[in-house]
Order: sequence, then structure tokens, then C-alpha cells
Amino acid sequence: MKWTEGLDKLSIFLYLAISLFAVANIYSVDETLGKKQLIFFCISLVVGLMIFMMRTKFFENFSSIIYVGGVLLLIGLFPFGTEILGQRNWYKFGGITMQPVEFAKIGVSLMLANYVSGPDFNLKVKKSLWTSLAIIGIPAVVVLAIPDVGSLLVFTAYFIALFREGLSGWFFGVGGILAAVFLTALAIDPVYIIIGIAVIYGIIILFNYYKIHWDIYSVVYFIGSFVLLCGLAYGSPKILEKMPKHQRERIEVLYKGEKAFRDTSGYNLLYSKTAIGSGGFFGKGYKEGSVTQGKFVPEQETDYIFCTVGEEWGFFGASVLVIFYTLFIGRIYYLSEKQKSTFNRVFGYCFASILLMHFAINLGMVMGLFPTVGIPLPFFSYGGSSFLAFSIMTFIFFKLNYTDRNSLV
Repeated sequence: MKWTEGLDKLSIFLYLAISLFAVANIYSVDETLGKKQLIFFCISLVVGLMIFMMRTKFFENFSSIIYVGGVLLLIGLFPFGTEILGQRNWYKFGGITMQPVEFAKIGVSLMLANYVSGPDFNLKVKKSLWTSLAIIGIPAVVVLAIPDVGSLLVFTAYFIALFREGLSGWFFGVGGILAAVFLTALAIDPVYIIIGIAVIYGIIILFNYYKIHWDIYSVVYFIGSFVLLCGLAYGSPKILEKMPKHQRERIEVLYKGEKAFRDTSGYNLLYSKTAIGSGGFFGKGYKEGSVTQGKFVPEQETDYIFCTVGEEWGFFGASVLVIFYTLFIGRIYYLSEKQKSTFNRVFGYCFASILLMHFAINLGMVMGLFPTVGIPLPFFSYGGSSFLAFSIMTFIFFKLNYTDRNSLV
């Protein structure tokens, strides 16, 4: 049929397959929540149909309003938010809860896409760079103040979209170095880290002394970066000590193992890994997982839903799910690159990168490769806010791609 031309069948199939598989797994853990998730899925399809009825220019023209609305919703959490599990990042209306940070990501993606697609945008110009960083940074600062560390990490996904548009790779290099110094200093005596940094800087100066233009800026850069890295190495253990007990233990679990905190922050991870490992190759069968059916894993219908997949469907089922996610995220990147519109491309990159961050952090979290930070698995973890927000971004991109492929321009 002619009207279906421009619809990407593969990405639509993957979205439906992941979403319905999620409903089945949530139903396995809790039948009531499974039925609610099915309702969220049906609502998302209705919202998706409404999005397809909108004009594409709506998302560009109203991006700033959607962005400001998202930021205001985040700020409103401080006087009106409800605290759940130690974080004031929810609104509660009777029996309905809503997490605004999930919808704020939509506004940031649209706003960033709108700004980057402007005629005067050039990341080599400081104004464009700082404005782009401000678009990301304003809601990120509010999220940090909540505090919601998990969502703050997801905001780094926007730098992948900016990298595609010309952002220097130094941003990733510097961020990686700072993260490496911080985490290494938690496991090794900071004195050795500082000595190592001094040796590296000494080697750089020794072999590049005559190649470097030693003006005031170069001297300030070398001294400033050296002091920053050494200060971070020295201060990392002290920063860890100042963190709330539950956050500190979540990081220490990576170094000491979950058994050292089996009654506190390591409890979830211990039983999550037990559930995944007990599934074997083909799993124990639907609703036959002794660990998940016994409710040993807290939050197993939300952040730790992957352990249900591992126990009931085994390595095979978990691998299929990972492949589906990989194909879906890769397909969004692929379609984004083929867009004729810069706005469409940037939004697609933002969307795919957010999915990638959620997917990587969540799986790393349930397998003990990353601290527990409360990041849902897209379309899979139980929750109306998360599912609806991801579905809205999905259908916005489907609409943009549909219009782009049917455009004669």
C-alpha cells in the first residue's frame, strides 16, 4: 500500500517485539503490573497514532516550549515532588505517579535538534558550543540537584549526537581520563596515582619540549590539568566518604564484591546474578524461575527486570533480547544518518544515544559491571512514565523518518 511507503518495518517490528516481550515478563513477576503495562502499551499506540497525525514542523516549531516545559517540571519537583526510594523525582496524583525527567529528555532532544539545524550553527564557534552545552546543562544541573545520578549519566548521551555534528573527540577523552582517575583512586592509594600522573607529564614534556609552543596559555594548561588530575586523585576517597551510605556502598560493591554487602546494597546484585546464572542455556521456563517467583530480587519488575529474562529464558532468551536491542538502536542510528533533514538526524542520534546509555547501564548494573543507579531498561522495565516517554520519542522519530522518506526535496 502506498501509505505504508516510508514506514520502516524492521524498527516497528523490533519496537513491538521488545514491548510485548516486556509485558510477558512483567506479567510473570506480577500479574497486576503486567496488565497495567499492557494498558501503558495500548495508550502508547494511541499516542503514537496521534503523533503520526501531526505535522512534522510541529516538533521543530514547538521544541523550545516543550523544552522549557520539561525544565519547569523538573524544577517543580522541589516544592511538589514526592519522595520514593530516597529520591524526590516523582509527581503523585492520587494513585498515579509520573517521573518528569523521562519527558524532559524529549524536550532536550527536540531543542538540541532545533538549535543544531539552525543556519548559523557551527561547533567550532564558541557561541554555538556553549549554547549547545547550556541546552544540555540546564536540565542536567536540576537533575543533579534532585539528586538523580542515574538520569544525570544518561544526559551524557547528547554528546554522541554533538560528536556526529563536529564536537571534538577531546571531550570524550578528557571525560574518560577524569573518570578513570576517580575510579582508580578508589581502589589504589592516591599517592601512587599522583606519582603516576607526574611521571606521565614528565615523559610528555621530555619528548615534546621543543614541539610545544611554551606561551602563557600552554604553561597554564599544563599546570592546571596536572593540579586538576592530582586533586581529583587525592579527593576521590574523600568524595566517596561524603556520599550517602547507600550510594557509597553501591560503588564499593564493584571493588569488594556483592557478598561484602549482601544485607544492604549488594543484596539486589547478589540475587540478580544468582537468578541469571541459574537460568542455564534455555532457562527454567515461563513463570518457573525460583528466584524471581520467590520475590528475592527487589525491583525485579523495574530496574532488575533483566534477571527475570535470564532465569526464565536462559542465555538463549537473554541473547535474543540483547540482539533485538542492538538491532533497534543500530537501526535508529542508520536511519538517522540517511535523513535529509539535519533536525531529523540530530533528533535520531539523541534518541538512539539515550537508548544506548539506558541499555548499557542497566545491563551492566544487573550483572555487576556498573553501580546500581536506578536506570530502567527501555520499553522493558515496568513504569508508565518511562514506557510512554520512550514510545513518544520512538513515534516522533518514526514520523520524522516517514516524512523524510516521502519528501521530494
